[in-house]
Parts: sequence; structure tokens; C-alpha cells
Amino acid sequence: MTLRTAAMAGLLALAPLTAQDHPVPDRRNIRAGLEIPTETYADQPYIVKTNDGAWLVCLTTGAGLEGQAGQHVVTIRSEDQGRTWSPPVDVEPAGPPEASYAVMLKAPAGRVYIFYNHNTDNVRRVKADDPPYAGGWCNRVDSLGHFVLKYSDDHGRSWSAERYDIPVREFEIDGRNPYGGALRFFWNVGKAFAHAGAGFVPLHKVGGFGEGFFTSSEGVLLRSENILSESDPRKIRWETLPDGEAGLRTPPGGGPVAEEQSFSVLGDGSFFSVYRSIDGQPVVSYSRDGGRRWDEPRYMRYADGRLVKHPRAANFAWRCANGKYLYWFHNHGGRFIREHPSRRTMAYNDRNPVWLAGGVEVDSAEGKVIRWSQPEIVLYDDDPYIRMSYPDLVEDGGRYFLTETQKETARVHEIEPALVEGLWGQFENRSVAAAGLLLDLRAPVPGETPMPRLPAFLARDSRRPDHGAQDFRSGFSIDLWVTFEGLEKGQILLDNRTSSGQGVCLQAAGDRQLELILNDARTESRWMSDPGMLEAGRRHHVAVVVDGGPKIISFIIDGKLCDGGEYRQFGWGRFNPNLNTPQGGPTLRIGPNLIGKMERLRWYDRRLRTSEAIGNYQAGL
Repeated sequence: MTLRTAAMAGLLALAPLTAQDHPVPDRRNIRAGLEIPTETYADQPYIVKTNDGAWLVCLTTGAGLEGQAGQHVVTIRSEDQGRTWSPPVDVEPAGPPEASYAVMLKAPAGRVYIFYNHNTDNVRRVKADDPPYAGGWCNRVDSLGHFVLKYSDDHGRSWSAERYDIPVREFEIDGRNPYGGALRFFWNVGKAFAHAGAGFVPLHKVGGFGEGFFTSSEGVLLRSENILSESDPRKIRWETLPDGEAGLRTPPGGGPVAEEQSFSVLGDGSFFSVYRSIDGQPVVSYSRDGGRRWDEPRYMRYADGRLVKHPRAANFAWRCANGKYLYWFHNHGGRFIREHPSRRTMAYNDRNPVWLAGGVEVDSAEGKVIRWSQPEIVLYDDDPYIRMSYPDLVEDGGRYFLTETQKETARVHEIEPALVEGLWGQFENRSVAAAGLLLDLRAPVPGETPMPRLPAFLARDSRRPDHGAQDFRSGFSIDLWVTFEGLEKGQILLDNRTSSGQGVCLQAAGDRQLELILNDARTESRWMSDPGMLEAGRRHHVAVVVDGGPKIISFIIDGKLCDGGEYRQFGWGRFNPNLNTPQGGPTLRIGPNLIGKMERLRWYDRRLRTSEAIGNYQAGL
């Protein structure tokens, strides 16, 4: 129970039962998570495990909204993996001056450092672009001032009374701001880390305020050679990396925004960084000398060479204890953000759902690099406009937990183990998924078969006084091998629709595409695969996943999850949340006008994970 809900507990106990009182039958739904106590505003819930075994989370919170006066940094402890929390402890009291955007670093002896923005000089407005700021003044002052630290020697139960300024070397971007660097603009996200006896803290320098808030940005690393051993904070030495006057930026020809750098240390000691842009793609770079120099930034790619798509949102990579990686991102964007006239602002949108990719280290001529899998949906909210972000990953007892916030409520979520292991095993997976298999037809596939009984999507909920909908969040998946001799539009692969249109249909459509149609006699939803993925005369594997959790249809063709490519911003599509089971007629017609042949057909009563669909593909090769 949180600060906001505790006062209402007595009233809630008397309230009638509603659908929200029932457990959500999908742990990926963020409302199934464990809430972290905050005030009205909740941001950046980052965790360290203290030496006494607790989880210590730092947050930026406040009684208003993001950026309003009064936001400040607090910490909270949990000794039971987020099920209960201690009362919040102020690192800084509610301002002004504002204290914001904290990350933590634990020294081996147990001391915990916390680093954050502090508007020490209580600046109340700053010069900005007009438009969008009338008169050329921005009244939001949470991303400027001094970068400071405090420390705790009692595992976060209290914090040092004194705060300590961290010297940050001036870069070219600072000197170009409206104050010539006399007043610095910056903020911080992600994780501080230790390597080779030194401590490292990320920082994101800002060039100015205007359309999209930050008009230019780049990333640096603050390195301290003695913070892990020095007990006197006044004696801690700092240097700002990389060398020179430019931080981590976008690739040549990229946009002016390169921010929220996330850092990982690879097995050979190399540093990997991934960060957001307004180019529709995340940016990556490697350093082979501890952050002093970085290779030329480039846009991130999957192992198969395709560009990863991502908007202007936090995208973090974490190295796990087993030496493998998990990567949080939102799986859309590309040129549809990069070429948009309002890309600075519109690129903040669509942070729902959240996708995870898995990474494994491989050798290259320069050193270790990370090879990235195809992604899975890991979190979502039923409201597509909800934006969850600023995550952290916690490993505890062999289990994996994510934190996130949608700026009002921060939560903890345990990740399904099979999802994580599937991502890491994706490159070697050559097994066919067996769970939930309703139908398995081998060549020669017949022209018709009894239609599998699909799971119920919705039902009236007798537990509710109003007998409203109960959402089972169920779905199904189709998995097949097919060879087209011709790709004429309108070829039917599968169809059990009645004369009124109720049922399921998979057909050829558009530009070498497939289209799925779902109709429950009340509503119809449809989505197409990416164009150009089918070829006449080639044997193709097709998996179509109808995921009743986030209400998303996705296509995985020949082991590649459709992401829209250069054709559209989103490769996955939402179906109507009011759609019930599209059961249709009792007979499934298979390829009635197919120009080619179907060699295998499997039908599942659940969503296949991307990794499972790829396993089916690789098993059939």
C-alpha cells in the first residue's frame, strides 16, 4: 500500500467489488506489479542491493507533476523483494530548490553514494527558445545547477547532512549554451558502476531548452579512481570522460539529441553504451580504454543485421551475473520519427508496450561485442497512451525483476523466467514448442479439418455487481510452412469464416504480404505483415501471434519479427480490446485457392513467444 492509497484504505474496504479488484491474469501488465510508495510524481526508481540484503530504491518524487517546484529525491528500503517498503527517507527535502534524477553506487565496504541534480542556487527560470517558450524563458529548473552527492553508511536508512559538489569538466556543448557555460544544463539516468577499482557515473549534458525541451545533448562519464576506498568525500577525485570537448553523440549525419546513455562493462573490460536519439534508432558505441575514447557511434542492429527501431525514450542494457545481457526498448520508429517535422516532441510518444531483447558476447577484430536477439513484449498497460520508462533490472536469488514508472506510479515486476532464457537461447533454439498445441498437420496437409476450439477472450464477470467484462487475456498462434508458386493477392491460406464474416482468415495481401482477419460477429480487426518478405518459389515459415494481453498481433516470418522496416513505424498492430473469441465455423478450410502448397500447420491455444516461433522456424530448416 502506498502513501497515496494508505489514507483511503478504510473507504476501499467498504467499496463494491470491481474488475480492478481481481488479479490481472498476465504478469506483463504493469498493474499486476508491486507498487513502490511515492508522492504524486514518481520517476526513475533505481535499485541497489545493500550489504545487509535489502533493496534500496532511489526516486525523484513530489506533490506536483514532473518538473514542478517541490520535486526532490527520496530513498526507500525493502527486505522482501518489493512486497513491503519502509517509510521514505528524504535525501533532500521538498524544494525549492529542486533535487532530481538520482543514481546510486555502492562501495565494497557497504557505503552507498547517491548522485543527483541540485538547483543549489535556486535559479527560478532560464533562457530558452521563443517559441515555444513565451518571452524566451523556461520556468522548469530541474535539469540544471550543480551535480552533487551524498552518502549513507547505514544501508540507506539515513543520508549525510552535507552534500558535496562534483566537478564536471566543461565541454563544447556547455560553452554554447545561453550562459556560455556559467550555468550548466544536465541530468542523469541509469546506473553508476565500478570497474578496475574506479567508480563511474553517467551524466547527460544539455545545450539548451526549446522544442522538445532539450534541444541538444550528449553523454559523458564521470570517473573517480578513489571513490570506492576513500572515506572522506572531500578527497574524492573526479575526471570527466571522454577525452576532448565532445561527449557521446549521434552518428555522422544524425540529429542533435544523444542522451540517457546506459553503460555496460563487457567480459574483456570494454565499455558498451546505448542511448536514445530523435533519429528513430538507438545509438551504440564501444570504448576499449575505460571510457577515454569511443569508436564512431552507429545505430544499433540485431544479429541478423536489421536496424533496431526506438523512439526518444530510455533504452537501457544490463549485464547480468551470467555474462549475458537484457535490453529494454520500444520497438518502433525508424524514418517515421527521423523525417517527422515535429520529431523532437512526437518521438517521446509510444512507450507502451516495452520489449526486451537478449544479448550475448561474441568476438570481433576490435574486442568483444554484443549480439542481439529478436525481442519479446515484457510489459504493457491496457491504455496505449500510458508511457512506462526509466527502468532498472535487479537480480536476486536467480530471479529477474524490473522496475518502471509511468510518472505517477512506480512498480516492481518479476520477469517470466522462460522469457529471459528464451531470449538468450534464441540463436541455438531448434525445438518445436509443444505447450498449448491444438492442431498439428503434416504434409500432405488436407484441404480442410475441424476448426480448433479457441480460448475465450472475454466473458461476463459474475463477481462484479454490474456483470461487466472479464478479460482472460488469452490468445492463439498460427505456425505454418508454405511455398507460394505465385503471390497474387487474395489467396486464402486459412479460413473458417461463416457467411456473416465471423471467424479467422489468413490470406495473401498487398505487396508480398499476409493479412490476418479476426471477426467475432460484433467487431473485426486485421493486421498485415511487413511488405516484401514473401517470395514465389521459396519455402517460408510464418508465425502469427494473437496476444490477448496487450491486444497485439505480430508476424514472425522466416525467423524475423516484423517491425515495419522502412514501410511503417510499427510492425506490430493492436486489435480491438472488445474483440471476443473469433471462433467462426466448425470447419477450417486450408488453402482453398492457394497457388502453391502448405507443408505443415500448427495451431496453439496461446501466444507463442518470439523465441518459440524462431525455435519452430529453426527446427524446420
